[in-house]
Amino acid sequence: MSSTAPQIRSRLPRIAEVAVRRARLTVVPRPRTRPRAARVPFVTLVSVILLAGVIGLLLFNTSMQQASFRATTLEQQAADLTAQEEALRIELQQLHDPQRIADLAQRRGMVVPTGASCVLSLDGGITGSCAPAPPGNKLPMDPPDPQRPAALDPEPVTVSADGAEGRNGARNGVPGLDRRR
Repeated sequence: MSSTAPQIRSRLPRIAEVAVRRARLTVVPRPRTRPRAARVPFVTLVSVILLAGVIGLLLFNTSMQQASFRATTLEQQAADLTAQEEALRIELQQLHDPQRIADLAQRRGMVVPTGASCVLSLDGGITGSCAPAPPGNKLPMDPPDPQRPAALDPEPVTVSADGAEGRNGARNGVPGLDRRR
């Protein structure tokens, strides 16, 4: 037993040295498994996508504003055309006014026919009796003034100094005064 003990003692320092070496902390350089250049394409891709989105939004906003301007122009044009149509409609009503047409007819020498009418047939014959209208027969241009209804034109009430009754059996021109019941 004595022969194995010195061997063990001689081995112990070596084992302890190996254990101490293993237990010591050392700075290990970080292994570079991915290179630094791999980030550049990703950053470039994100930048391009972001830039394309901003440019796309800018173009969309511009096109929307152009469409808005175009719509405003078309609405203004529609309003102008509506006003022009209304003016033409009013002018057409004035041109179709019977008073104006009668006035133009008289200025051109047209007169109202007084005789019976005659009809020309397709074969060239005349049906009915035809007589020329006299030149003095003109249309009445100014319509007669309307007559006032009799209800709006009452008889005048007279009042006499002797107390005689006026209209409607009233004394002194006041209806219902001094009536007998």
